[in-house]
Amino acid sequence: MSSGASFYITTPIFYPSDVPHIGHGYTEVAADVLARWHRQAGDDTWLLTGTDEHGQKMLRTASANDMTPREWADKLVESSWLPLLDTLDIANDDFIRTTQQRHETSAQAFLTKLHDTGFIYTGDYEGFYCVGCEEYKQPSELVEGTGPFEGQRVCAIHSKPVELLHERNYFFRMSDFQQRLLALYEERPDFVQPESARNEVVSFVTQGLADLSISRSTFDWGIEVPWDPEHVVYVWFDALLNYITAIGYGTDDERFARRWPGVQLVGKDILRFHAVIWPAMLMAAGLAVPKHVFAHGWLLVGGEKMSKSKLTGIAPEQITDVFGSDAFRYYFLRAITFGQDGSFSWEDLSARYQAELANGFGNLASRVVAMVTRYFDGALPEPAEYEAADSAIQETVAAAVRDADAAMERFAIHEALAAVWTVVEELNGYITAQEPWVLAKDPERRARLGTVLYTAAEGLRALAVLLSPVLTRATPKLWTALGAEAGLGPLADQPLRDAGTWGQLRPGSTVSPLEALFPRIEQEATQTVGAGA
Repeated sequence: MSSGASFYITTPIFYPSDVPHIGHGYTEVAADVLARWHRQAGDDTWLLTGTDEHGQKMLRTASANDMTPREWADKLVESSWLPLLDTLDIANDDFIRTTQQRHETSAQAFLTKLHDTGFIYTGDYEGFYCVGCEEYKQPSELVEGTGPFEGQRVCAIHSKPVELLHERNYFFRMSDFQQRLLALYEERPDFVQPESARNEVVSFVTQGLADLSISRSTFDWGIEVPWDPEHVVYVWFDALLNYITAIGYGTDDERFARRWPGVQLVGKDILRFHAVIWPAMLMAAGLAVPKHVFAHGWLLVGGEKMSKSKLTGIAPEQITDVFGSDAFRYYFLRAITFGQDGSFSWEDLSARYQAELANGFGNLASRVVAMVTRYFDGALPEPAEYEAADSAIQETVAAAVRDADAAMERFAIHEALAAVWTVVEELNGYITAQEPWVLAKDPERRARLGTVLYTAAEGLRALAVLLSPVLTRATPKLWTALGAEAGLGPLADQPLRDAGTWGQLRPGSTVSPLEALFPRIEQEATQTVGAGA
């Protein structure tokens, strides 16, 4: 199923200086759902994620824990970051670490190319540096400190003092690319998304671009500058390159051509790196810029962005241990408009789990399977003549497939889920209106009963396919219970864009008992978890 268009999608690579929280999980799940959707639609799909392991912050955190930076990175990647992918059912195709030789070799080749073509020069730099951001700050990005930092200028994001650094560094001629970047944003309005992010980037670049300091000589934890081993590459310049080093830049031209350019999913706080610095780097190297840079919003807890330093981060397992990974995946993508900030609350998660997953979808599935078992001895009935109510369901399913696919194409994951959920709602209403339990009492209406239950089961077949990129645990159980595997093959092989073609389930197929897809969760459990956060 890889004959379709190329769809290469990346998450940011995360700093393993600490453990992941649900904000990291949100990004991973969004990228995974988009990748699974395209993969199941037959597109040539590749999902990359990984960790960004160089820089001063990693060096200092490791020292504070009496470890070398490499030991610290290895420990956290193994104990926290790789397990996150299992916890949330992420089906990534690759996991890159910037300490891997494949990354270092390709990154140095890229750097050498820019140096040889005159885009890198030597210069002096003095500025305020925030170790937390691993970034030099403009005076406008600093605020007055409070508490122990009163009287000092602190980073607006981390609320910690910045350091005044003076170094002789290598610089990237980013100022050369101001007009080319503005032309890019103009010619391709969907290059940066959503529109609010695009407007911010255009406004920033319009004010003018300074050249970028891209090396450090005051510490040695990083990739060596190939022509000057006294310097290591600035962590952001090194990290951004992962998107191409992982797919064979400089080492495997065929693979690189197959994958690049890709779609870059980022949090809005790192938008400028991805929508300004990164395309300028690619232009300098004569490479294509990404297809899209999409900046999603922040997850807010109690009205504030989650923060490690403020101890407001919630570990993904706190949610998955109680509600399961399907609920995590569904909730964050359904409850939040993708691209905007969204508020998380335990109450909202619990309410949606109960109303939408357990009562809405899960209950629908178990009722239909149970009625086929009870009224037709577990053999899927043959539909007789379709009536208007049945045709309406068929139209709802076909429209849901079209609308959801179009929404996924424009990264509106929340809209895609809403489109699919119309099938859940319509089917529940259809069963209530058709009253199969009443039809079952009248032998003369047996053909009608068969049509109603076939229609409901076939609607569930389409739902299993459409929801499989999101509900990775529940949908295979439903697929098996419907007896679909025997007639249609594995769920993963069903072409997603054909899910609306009616009549795929074979009459006579044997349904099997279905355990509750979303078991009831005791109220005490949710209250305990909520209190723990």
